[in-house]
Amino acid sequence: MRLASAGGTVTDMDTKRATQLLDGERSRIVEALDGLAPVVADEPTTARHLGDQASNTSEAELDEGLADGLRAELAAIKRAVLRIADGTYGLSIESGEAISDERLEANPTAERTIEEQTLFDGIRSV
Repeated sequence: MRLASAGGTVTDMDTKRATQLLDGERSRIVEALDGLAPVVADEPTTARHLGDQASNTSEAELDEGLADGLRAELAAIKRAVLRIADGTYGLSIESGEAISDERLEANPTAERTIEEQTLFDGIRSV
């Protein structure tokens, strides 16, 4: 399916290819989430050395941070799937301009053109 923006620009990314890319990303993320250490209740400090407990706590916090990022990526995939369903996949959520196929191949959840994303990231970091 070819998607046209309000300005008439066309992207060649078809829904089948987009779905393949998103499914691949989803599988990668789910596998990564499954590979993270489960959060286990702390044992009393008398049962373990404090250094071991601190290392385990630090690792669990790192894993939780990674898991948060992966869950955010899953949410982006869900939004992309919804855009496929409503016919707006490949179009910027900001301007409606076509997102390049090269960008979508590299980042199938892209919601903005490169220029818009650069501006968006700059504003968020201020």
